Formats: sequence, structure tokens, C-alpha cells
Amino acid sequence: MTSGCLLLCEIILSVLLPPLGVCLRYGCCTVEFFICLVLTILGYLPGIIYALYAIVCVNPDSGGDRYEALA
Repeated sequence: MTSGCLLLCEIILSVLLPPLGVCLRYGCCTVEFFICLVLTILGYLPGIIYALYAIVCVNPDSGGDRYEALA
């Protein structure tokens, strides 16, 4: 669970530069980051929408080991 101040900073950064906000939440070499980067390159607004969705709605702690469960 993240604090309110950290969440607010991630939201502000995701509006200014969407991949940076997603990078702070998930890391630089994740699927979420690359999806946000491609959407931002294709259009600024889709990048912002996805970044806000990824930061606010998706919990990064809930599905962390889903690939290890398949092995």
C-alpha cells in the first residue's frame, strides 16, 4: 500500500510525462512501462489515460508471482 503523498506525486508525473509515473510505480523494464511508452509515442492522451489507469486501478502487489505459479 502506497502513501497518499507518493500516489499524488505519481499521478502528477503521469499527467506531465506518463511513462515516468508508470516507471516509478512498476519499474523501467516492465510490460506496463513499455505499453505506456508506446501509447505516449502514438498519442499523448492515450498515454495519460493508461498511466492513470495503471497507477490508480491496478495493484502491483496482487499479481506479482503469477508467472512462477505456471511453472
